[in-house]
Amino acid sequence: MRPALSDYRHLASGKVRELYGIDDEHLLFVATDRISAYDHILSSQIPDKGRILTAMSVFFFDLIRERTGAPNHLAGPADDPRIPEEVLGRALVVRRLEMLPVECVARGYLTGSGLIDYRNTGMLCGVTLPPGLTEASKFAEPLYTPASKAELGAHDENITFATTVELVGQERAEQLREHTLRVYTQGAEHALTKGIIIADTKFEFGVDSAGQLVLADEVFTPDSSRYWYADAYREGEVQPSYDKQFVRNWLTGPDSGWDRAADAPPPPLPPEIVEATRARYIEAYERISGLSFDAWIGTSA
Repeated sequence: MRPALSDYRHLASGKVRELYGIDDEHLLFVATDRISAYDHILSSQIPDKGRILTAMSVFFFDLIRERTGAPNHLAGPADDPRIPEEVLGRALVVRRLEMLPVECVARGYLTGSGLIDYRNTGMLCGVTLPPGLTEASKFAEPLYTPASKAELGAHDENITFATTVELVGQERAEQLREHTLRVYTQGAEHALTKGIIIADTKFEFGVDSAGQLVLADEVFTPDSSRYWYADAYREGEVQPSYDKQFVRNWLTGPDSGWDRAADAPPPPLPPEIVEATRARYIEAYERISGLSFDAWIGTSA
């Protein structure tokens, strides 16, 4: 018989996830259907989103381990008997780690906050970029552009590699850069074979009791990555996407009526935006994994 969620001690809430303690070595990592944008948790939820994020992370954790040998925080299968029935399919048993205070961002293309920084300074996280780049320009090589981890409700800030050294030390900072670019390259290469460009993504790493760097949190999900259609890619244009950018675009568009500058809470998402977002997330998972989301454990729960 599976435990109840109430059998575990709740430790923390994030924008999307809830964290529970199982024992001294393991945590229950639960993805909800919440969605956040512009540092706000929206009042609307996306049905099945927690399961989609979990399924995508499991797929990529396995892929990256097979291709690179990089360890990750998974400590059991998706149907681990320690997972309560009420969160089955959207929860994972993971190892307890000492998490590092850096968002490890890899960028293959110029967009988002990176494009803003480039237009203002010609640089990105302390790296001087060539002149003449524009929206969706592809870099000659992927860039490592770290960010500080912000508190809930605050905004992550791009930082330089030198600042990363100040936070974690020279050796660990170099490890983070090397691991981030290696994992991104493998994931992006796989996605491209499925007709998807992963324009950028962010990772989190922790350290285990042996001092080993471990890939943690989520990996290559539509929440943490920008997914573009490879056959629709056009440099100089905002790209149609599979990811959370679809929600951001609606919020900042004329139909939402939201004044972001006033820092007011975003409005609820219309049903058609909710359903379209869910459909995009599922399509991304199915295209990248080659698996049916309907077959994912807990989907019919």
